[in-house]
Amino acid sequence: MRPPEDSDRYTDVAIALHWLLALALLVVFCVGLYMADLQLSPTRVRLFNWHKWAGISVLVLSAFRLGWRWGHRPPALQKRLADWMHHLLYLMFFLVPIAGWAYSSAAGFPVVWFGLIPLPDFVPVDKPLAGFLQGLHSFLSYALAALVGLHVAAALQHHIVEHDSLLLRMVPARDRDPAGQTRR
Repeated sequence: MRPPEDSDRYTDVAIALHWLLALALLVVFCVGLYMADLQLSPTRVRLFNWHKWAGISVLVLSAFRLGWRWGHRPPALQKRLADWMHHLLYLMFFLVPIAGWAYSSAAGFPVVWFGLIPLPDFVPVDKPLAGFLQGLHSFLSYALAALVGLHVAAALQHHIVEHDSLLLRMVPARDRDPAGQTRR
C-alpha cells in the first residue's frame, strides 16, 4: 500500500513500523531501567534475557525499517534538521542493541534470541571490556531516549504551534480523508 509519489503521507507499512519500533524502544528502555537496580534473582535473570531478546528484535526491526525506507521515499516535507534527526535515530537503533550484545558477550553471557536461536559472541570474554561496553550501552540508551524526546517535541511543536499536518502523516489512513484531515 503505497501512496502516490506526490503524497504527503507515509506508507501504511512505514507507519506501522514507526509505531511498532516506538513502542518496542519504550518498553525495552523502561525494562532496562527497572532491571538494572534489581538484586540477583530469577526475576532479574528472566528480565535480562527478555531485554536481550527484545534488543535483538529491535535490531532486526530496525534493519527491516531501514530497508523499507530505502525503497520508499518519505514525503517531500522533510527539512535538513529533520533529515539529520532521522539519520541519528536510525544510527542509534543499531548502535544501542549492538553495544548491548557486545556487552553481554564480553561479560560471558551468551545471547539466545527468544531462548531458541543462539547468537555468536563477537567480542571475547573480557571483564574490563565488559565494563566499558556496559557504560557505552547505557550512554547510548540515554542518548537515544533524548533523541526520541526531541523527535516527539518537534512533532508536537509542528502540530500545536505551527498547526501543520506533519504529525498527521504518521496516523493510519483509515482515520483520515483523502485531503489528510482527521475524520470525526
